[in-house]
Amino acid sequence: MIQADEVSVLILTPQGRDGTVATAILGEVGIKAKICPSFETLVPELDGSACAVITEEALLSADRRDLADWVRLQPPWSDFPFILLTHRGGSPAEHLTGLLGNVTVLERPFHPAVLVSAVRSALRARQRQREVEAHLGERQRTHERQALLIRELHHRVKNTLATVQGLLGATARSTRSVEEFYSSFADRIVSLSNTHNLLTEDYWQTAPLIEMFRNELAHYDDGAQRRITLDGPPVELSADLAVPIGMAVHELTTNAAKHGALSVPGGQITVVWRVQELEAERRLSIKWVERGGPPVAQPSRKGFGSTLLHRVLTHQCRAAIDIAYDREGLSCRMDIPLVEGRLVPEY
Repeated sequence: MIQADEVSVLILTPQGRDGTVATAILGEVGIKAKICPSFETLVPELDGSACAVITEEALLSADRRDLADWVRLQPPWSDFPFILLTHRGGSPAEHLTGLLGNVTVLERPFHPAVLVSAVRSALRARQRQREVEAHLGERQRTHERQALLIRELHHRVKNTLATVQGLLGATARSTRSVEEFYSSFADRIVSLSNTHNLLTEDYWQTAPLIEMFRNELAHYDDGAQRRITLDGPPVELSADLAVPIGMAVHELTTNAAKHGALSVPGGQITVVWRVQELEAERRLSIKWVERGGPPVAQPSRKGFGSTLLHRVLTHQCRAAIDIAYDREGLSCRMDIPLVEGRLVPEY
């Protein structure tokens, strides 16, 4: 976009005073013009200007190949305006007007008002072209963004269906009745849905970690007694991390509600997370600690929750998991490399 203090008009008039006169006339009405001594200096500056005034004899006496190439290679939105100065009573050579394309012909000697009017029309036309360029650019960016969103949506749907299939099989193996299966499976689907709700608010890109904890734990908090403590900086999880971590948080919460700190009125859960800025990557460290619940003992078999924590987080997220069954309460530590970058840019 040409700014007010930039050169708007290039003038190529190698002979006579036409260039000096035209520059002075345009300067009086606030249009900044620059005289080019030759084609070699004119063509490289066309991209940065909005109009060019050229005499017929300048075209006839020069090697026009560079100019012809520049005109031919204009982008689709561009139709650069030229003003061709001819001698009175003569008609410009057809091959010259054909070369320039978008050309206005002025006979010399020209009236100042006629020159100013022609240049202003050319500048307005160029301004409209620049607006079309901006509009086309925005449409292209929107199209690219939509294509990325569609690809990401396909990816997420496939992953979600695979996750639901895994939940279905694992829940069936870890429950002993239809009622228990239905309750456990439905709760896990609701948890998965809550994580997806957070992701769709950001175009399937990221979900805030604290909201994932709040979705699972907030309704266990007691107004009279603070049972849930969440402590950590803002962290946005990519979709590939949000889904498995959300499932892990759900399983920890479900286990606490059935067997741990949330199964009795006085139990408490503290979740602390920190982000470590390492040289090669950023890592998320989460510490889940339960206190005030029934005495804890090492389980005789691995349940679905612990299997998910170890398999999914370790294999899918490259996480390091440490679960301690201390008598005073279960604790779980997760160390997870953070995935950087977004597939779809923010608005």
